[in-house]
Amino acid sequence: MITVDMAYEVAVAHKVCVRPLIRRVIDQETGTESKVALPCGSTREDVCPSCADKARRLRMQQCAEGWHRTDEPERQPNRDPSFADTGEGEAGSEYSAAAGDRRVRSTRRRQDAADLPRVPVEDRTVGRTFESPDGKVYRPSMFLTLTLPSYGRVKPNGAPLDPARYDYRRAALDALHFPRLVDRFWQNLRRCAGYRVQYFAAVEPQKRLAPHLHAAVRGAIPRAVIRQVVSATYLQLWWPRFDRPMYVHRTPVWSGDGYCDPDTGLMLPTWHEALDQLDQADDPDDGRSGLGASHVMRFGRQLDLAGIIAPSEDADRAVRYLTKYLAKSVAGTFAHPGNADKLDDGDRFDADYVAHIDRLHAELRYLPCSEHCANWLRFGVQPKHPGPGLRPGECGSKAHDREHLGLGGRRVLVSRQWSGKTLREHRGDRAAVVREALLESGIVAPEIERLAASVTMPDGTPRYVWTDTLADPTTYAMVIKGSVVERSIWRAQYEPAKQARAAGQSRSATGSDPDVPDG
Repeated sequence: MITVDMAYEVAVAHKVCVRPLIRRVIDQETGTESKVALPCGSTREDVCPSCADKARRLRMQQCAEGWHRTDEPERQPNRDPSFADTGEGEAGSEYSAAAGDRRVRSTRRRQDAADLPRVPVEDRTVGRTFESPDGKVYRPSMFLTLTLPSYGRVKPNGAPLDPARYDYRRAALDALHFPRLVDRFWQNLRRCAGYRVQYFAAVEPQKRLAPHLHAAVRGAIPRAVIRQVVSATYLQLWWPRFDRPMYVHRTPVWSGDGYCDPDTGLMLPTWHEALDQLDQADDPDDGRSGLGASHVMRFGRQLDLAGIIAPSEDADRAVRYLTKYLAKSVAGTFAHPGNADKLDDGDRFDADYVAHIDRLHAELRYLPCSEHCANWLRFGVQPKHPGPGLRPGECGSKAHDREHLGLGGRRVLVSRQWSGKTLREHRGDRAAVVREALLESGIVAPEIERLAASVTMPDGTPRYVWTDTLADPTTYAMVIKGSVVERSIWRAQYEPAKQARAAGQSRSATGSDPDVPDG
């Protein structure tokens, strides 16, 4: 008899989903009943290694297809979350506000920030070509790494040498707002590069748990320009002050109209009232612009730039490196795959590193992550659009979780004109490659619409009826076994077909094969 643990190990070995959604399907035409396993689709390897690996390889294809394009992609509207280019527009107010609720501040730059050059921007996304003396034409692109500044000296395993002197507050705030700083960088770079820069970027933690950015950038930009943009990019948070908590052992209570002091019953300042006080305390037109910002952040001095020409082994290696840690949580990024007590480079995952994670998480738990964060109550301010049930330290954003450590948003950032396709379209391309290879070898791939709820009987009623079912251990093991057998059959059919089709063709730039069809 196959146990649950045995089924799990077999599923991982054959790259089958280990926690499928099991559904009961009844064929109204034949009266037969079957159990169908739907992949969970998780992107985390500690949840489902098989689905996470499939998602990572899909990102590899997306990265490779758009990086070294020689033609302009078709412009598409922002159709789904795989288009994550929040930096496509121009920067305006320092406040993030919806239309009709916008506060306008001076756009005057800080006096301690370097000036940015402004050049005419050409309406193109592909890079320039360069011709060598022998007549060969090159169209190079770039691999870019941006980091945050130091918060204190650290050991080789990433833990602080002196935790008492490590600036955990600034580290936590920088992690929470790192995506905003990255958006500002892309806005500034587009102004200075002379064309509409496109990128595929991954946000990952360093061993010290501070986020940093790896980005594949289409086209070549002078290194001096990039360094100037990095040094001149900054982010100011024009929020109410939150450096001194007012409610530590007490919690503001909901009165029906807002939150008030639990002892006096006085209403806490609303979000807009708190911003009005900030405007009165700091007039941006009197030469003191930036003095009232609650937090200012910049990139660190460590910057890595590399020119990439494709096709080449360097390009393939860069794509693999860019997507290396996408399947891991932030806190578990450097854990050894086979031993949670070690880092992936062999250093001990010891008590001081765990304490470093816990200390950073403790700081993140009570800092506000957005205008709507419940943690504003801790500092005596009502969050924007408050409602009942808010408590400091219990914000619903995953940025406060121990496994995310401030990085609550997307880990992959892709500009709109990168490949001109959504993730769903990239997934369809991979499936089409498999089906075409099978058809060329005389093998009919499984029907896409098999068991679909849209398939109807002659009278127009659905042929297949899907219902939920409880997955007991026996059913789980049986479904996993069926999925493994089915995938093994498909793999046995696809491998010879792929080899026959690839005869005389070059290897894929991503270094990964399309998946066999899912059941």
